[in-house]
Amino acid sequence: MLILGLDPGLRHTGWGLVEAQGNSLRFVACGTVHTDGDTDLASRLGGLYQGLMGVIAGHVPREAAVEETVVNRNPLSSLKLGHARGVVLLAATHAGLVVHEYASKQVKRAVTGTGGAAKEQVAMMVRFLLPGSGEVGADAADALAVAICHAHFRAGRAQITAQLARDAEARR
Repeated sequence: MLILGLDPGLRHTGWGLVEAQGNSLRFVACGTVHTDGDTDLASRLGGLYQGLMGVIAGHVPREAAVEETVVNRNPLSSLKLGHARGVVLLAATHAGLVVHEYASKQVKRAVTGTGGAAKEQVAMMVRFLLPGSGEVGADAADALAVAICHAHFRAGRAQITAQLARDAEARR
């Protein structure tokens, strides 16, 4: 199962692709969609959408995982980030992907074991969990962490579903 992790941002949206087979993870690709801060908001959002649609078309993932927005002290920054997150969700949905959302602390906990991990810790664990990823930018590392988080939750849900099916069959 090819999973696309997305870390929304108006200037830099990180994306990362992970192949998950059971509990096994393999790095596929990652990068960042950048927008020009000197252009108007609508153009930036359009560029973000086009960039993400290109990533999705080029790799054809089956599911997407998106990090939820962290509210900033600056309301205008939070609003702009919300716009970018909306475009990220729209692009994934328009491409027909099943979209899952995870809180930042949930992602950090799934990758590092603690919800209060620093960005550097997350990046280090991404390199450890996905040896082929090498040195990646902060936004791409965060996106890979979101994909890893989803892969872990997905595997856990599959195990629970299988156990429930076995239990139901045993009761028959």
